[in-house]
Amino acid sequence: MITSKTSFIALIGNPVSHSLSPIMQNAALQYLGLDLIYIAIPCSNDDLVLVLNSLKKINCKGLNITIPYKKKVFDICSEISPIANQLKAINTLKLNSKKEWSATNTDVEGFIYPLKSLNLTRKKSLVLGSGGAARSVIQGLINLNFSTISVVSRNKTSLDELIKNFADQITIQGLLDNNHGTQNLIEEADLIVNTTPVGMKTATPEKNILPYGDTFWKSLNSKTIVYDLIYNPAPTPLLKLSAKKGCMTIDGLQMLVAQGLKSLSFWTNGLEVPFHIMNDALKKYL
Repeated sequence: MITSKTSFIALIGNPVSHSLSPIMQNAALQYLGLDLIYIAIPCSNDDLVLVLNSLKKINCKGLNITIPYKKKVFDICSEISPIANQLKAINTLKLNSKKEWSATNTDVEGFIYPLKSLNLTRKKSLVLGSGGAARSVIQGLINLNFSTISVVSRNKTSLDELIKNFADQITIQGLLDNNHGTQNLIEEADLIVNTTPVGMKTATPEKNILPYGDTFWKSLNSKTIVYDLIYNPAPTPLLKLSAKKGCMTIDGLQMLVAQGLKSLSFWTNGLEVPFHIMNDALKKYL
């Protein structure tokens, strides 16, 4: 029951109306019996600093930050975790003892959650895309001790920046999507991860949309695990194709839940919720 003493946690972004975070987080807060609710707040770029400073002064206990503000909130945080600094992205904030924002990033933990039980040490990986999501994926692959990380992108500038960002940890092979060498990478990959938005559900759905086009996938074989960070629709066109080829497939729903669990633990100083509480809430909703 919401009372006059109820505090809240909020998602800040633009847009946020599509987000599933309120569904799973409110299920978790109810399970824990906390006098907290989780809401989504759309925020324009011009209002971002004003909104975040205002939320410090009322009964807000924490925030999730989503597109397009994961980089822009750095300047208003007094404490930033090493992983958020490494990724150059923040997705979770809470107020510290001085009523200032303390920041971290839970996307890496979210990404590796469905991979932890698999034996992937010294395996070969291929990442599609070189945006913000790719940074979390690459850090996760490094943490899982992959021997090879290759990245295919359409944007040479962001690809070069990505390779440079991780140069102190691992040598990344980067290729543009029209390079013929991509076929060998696909054939040899033990894990392929799509971080591009291609295949995501849109207002005007298009059929059979695959990252980099149909011919890009002609050398995909059944031994490869294919992980698509997109969770709506389920399955995506890429995962449908991969399943037909006999591949093990993973969608982005487990990552969404797992990063949400880590955010909740950060806000509540270590409280944990079983994975199935959030996961079941989303499956019922979807």
